[in-house]
Amino acid sequence: MKLNENYLNINDSYLFSTIAKKVAAYQKANPDKKVLRLGIGDVTLPLAPAVISAMHAAVEEMAHKQTFRGYGPEQGYAFLKDAVKDYYKERGVELEQDEIFISDGAKSDLGNILDLFSEDNIVLVPDPVYPVYVDTNVMAGRKIIYMNATAENGFLPMPDFSVDADIIYLCSPNNPTGAAYTKAQLEKWVEYANKKGAVILYDAAYECFITDEKLAKSIYQVEGAKTCAIEFCSFSKMAGFTGTRCGYTVVPEALKSGKLSPNKMWLRRQTTKFNGVPYIVQRGAAAVFTEEGRAQIRESINYYMNNAKIIAEGLRSLGIWFTGGENSPYIWLKCPDGMTSWEFFDYLLENAQVVGTPGAGFGVNGEGYFRLTAFGSEEVTREAVERIKTLLSK
Repeated sequence: MKLNENYLNINDSYLFSTIAKKVAAYQKANPDKKVLRLGIGDVTLPLAPAVISAMHAAVEEMAHKQTFRGYGPEQGYAFLKDAVKDYYKERGVELEQDEIFISDGAKSDLGNILDLFSEDNIVLVPDPVYPVYVDTNVMAGRKIIYMNATAENGFLPMPDFSVDADIIYLCSPNNPTGAAYTKAQLEKWVEYANKKGAVILYDAAYECFITDEKLAKSIYQVEGAKTCAIEFCSFSKMAGFTGTRCGYTVVPEALKSGKLSPNKMWLRRQTTKFNGVPYIVQRGAAAVFTEEGRAQIRESINYYMNNAKIIAEGLRSLGIWFTGGENSPYIWLKCPDGMTSWEFFDYLLENAQVVGTPGAGFGVNGEGYFRLTAFGSEEVTREAVERIKTLLSK
């Protein structure tokens, strides 16, 4: 047999696996120390009551012959696709049901969508960036071009028309920096992609945290985006589905490449390689879009954004530069005293027992920066901020 040697070109372990190992080693050596985690973006609030109620009802259905469900459609049940369709309609975006595909999360689809594209495609990604964008393309042997996301451009790189690319990754609000594109800025990216005959893989997993009306919640709010963009979204952060797993991907019918239709190709790929999301989970996801569900979920989002405010206020009191936290659950800060991001990680862990995410794990331009997440409990967030303030005030 011959194995895929491209795996030799990726890191031995995923960024967050490395963090978990370092924290586990510290806790083993210091069992009496309480470690507070503001690193991995995992939510801490339970599923909304409306979601739980819908899932309980779906479980009950499975207990009776008349309402039992067997194999479901790999692309998702119509009731959930229609709920997503109506959600987009509220922001002025018209979608067809067949353009919406239900999945087990944005991360899976962002990797699996690459089955549709030739290895010869040139990939354009921002730096710093969510590691999955890079690693999945390195695994496939594609050429990757990086665009600099820096403090000078607000961590929102804009297109360079002198650069040719075929697949473009955009994430807004961004993970890890928290920066978000305005509709006007996305118009330039749509113009670039259509001119180059490229596709934008648009990660909108954090759109639910946007409150500024100038910012785009969907790339399809930009005219011309349906001919050049595929959008990925998730219930993980919106509704706390990190342990339940559900998301959706929009592949417009208008997106074409010669005689090939990515929409039809994705349908073929999913019906071949994906079993679909469980009926019970999809019923819970559909409840997210009910009036009751949305009110409950907004409370959870406000809870996390209050945590972001607590972190931001703590950093301001220390005079530490940061961005994010207003339309995003992530705070992206400049490491103090010229420390590298991994040095700051170790310093916080060893002296304050607080865990964050080193910016270097997101790319070259992430060096010297550090990500904190607002997804912890308010109690843990407040205590972690106080520990950071005490340590860095010395």
